[in-house]
Amino acid sequence: MSKVVVLGAGVSGHTAAAFIKKKIGHKHEVVVVTPNSYYQWVPSNIWVGVGKMTPDQVRFKLQPKYDKWGIVYKQAKAVSIHPQGNDTIKKPFVTIEYTEESKRGQIETVDYDFLVNATGPKLNFQGTEGLGPDGHTLSVCTTDHASHAWIAIQEAFKRMEKGEKIRFLIGVGHPIATCQGAAFEYALNLSFEIRQRGLEDKAEITWITNEYEVGDFGMGGAFIKKGGYITSTKVFAESMLIEYGIKWIKRAGVRKVEKGRVYYENLDGEEHQIDFDYAMLIPQFTGVGLKVYDNKSEDITPEIIAPNGFMKVDADYSGKAYDTWTVEDWPSLYQNQKYDNIFAPGIAFAPPHPISKPMTNKNGLAIFPSPPRTGMPAGVAGKIVALNIADAINKGTTDYKHRASMGKMGAACIISAGYSMTKGLGASMTVYPIVPDWKKYPDYGRDLKFTLGDPGISGHWLKLFLHYMFIHKAKGYPFWWLLPE
Repeated sequence: MSKVVVLGAGVSGHTAAAFIKKKIGHKHEVVVVTPNSYYQWVPSNIWVGVGKMTPDQVRFKLQPKYDKWGIVYKQAKAVSIHPQGNDTIKKPFVTIEYTEESKRGQIETVDYDFLVNATGPKLNFQGTEGLGPDGHTLSVCTTDHASHAWIAIQEAFKRMEKGEKIRFLIGVGHPIATCQGAAFEYALNLSFEIRQRGLEDKAEITWITNEYEVGDFGMGGAFIKKGGYITSTKVFAESMLIEYGIKWIKRAGVRKVEKGRVYYENLDGEEHQIDFDYAMLIPQFTGVGLKVYDNKSEDITPEIIAPNGFMKVDADYSGKAYDTWTVEDWPSLYQNQKYDNIFAPGIAFAPPHPISKPMTNKNGLAIFPSPPRTGMPAGVAGKIVALNIADAINKGTTDYKHRASMGKMGAACIISAGYSMTKGLGASMTVYPIVPDWKKYPDYGRDLKFTLGDPGISGHWLKLFLHYMFIHKAKGYPFWWLLPE
């Protein structure tokens, strides 16, 4: 019998666990270790954050699903990986610490034949002084965070209704943060809700971003084809901000947050500040802090984990200059280079280099977006890892056929710009490939036949449809495996 341990139950980990169990059946064991009791469809947290969905519309309990599927579920956080075992435990194993109330703090070891590290990111609010729910800003990174953001918005609405002008600041709260798309979408939805209430004259909304140009989204921006014309995502994004009455500050690295005030530097090295009444800022993402030890209990973490805390996989980490990298540097198996039975799909893998051009100001502060790996790429990577592990178990082959490089993978980005079936807007955009291939597509880095964008209410309908489709898939409802990632 083979045993597969999956660390994390987000988009990538949950997808991997579901497909592995489906493929290897009950003769083999799948164990999921996650500190969370819920699965949550993160892209819809922005709707929770403006009061258009309840938390239970975007999440569900994991235990009943895994019990039904025959997956062993442990509500715990992974602490360390021991890929060589040790004198006591001869097999590779992980050390976990329980987070569920009845076992909180208990330490346990779990051995494995294959390990899927899908721990995702640590929300590094501590990386910026005063940032986050324990500081002076809000977040929509989790369902609980989004719920608190909605509570705060309702208070802001009450103040606006009494005639007070409220300053909203939405964006990213760290000089190299990622996930600009989620914050951008939240800003548009917030503006829509304010307008629906007729309070736009009482609101000042500012978008603050580390992007060199608005619309970069951590992927170096893109050129999209629409109606026979080619335009940049810069124009696309700026036009939406203008339409929604949102100002913007770009090339900004947030350094510190105080109550009602953000301090930031720009790429010219100038120090600025902006005051706010309500701020929702996305933090930096780092690895969760896993340690790795050899069979003598010596710390070998740097061999397996990159300095940013994410796991090294089949990518080129030689430190090439930005203008010399190619799409071949990106992983396609998400397999660790030293231990071939360890995989890290989704946000858990260390990108080999930025996609957006690295920028540093005269003070030495790096200000640019980190590569995005959420949503569709995370789901696809989780699935191909699952299929390859299943082949290794069922067929005894490690000549893996399933590959999914972000340099050869397309993605669809659906942005809601207002939750309404008749008045809302949305933007549908596809890019291919996610990581631009300048050798194959020297003019724009991407194939414009498949890199398209279009605003309109149909974008909102599509995002709403995808919400229910992915919840259906994640819950394992009939024919879930036929739905795309």
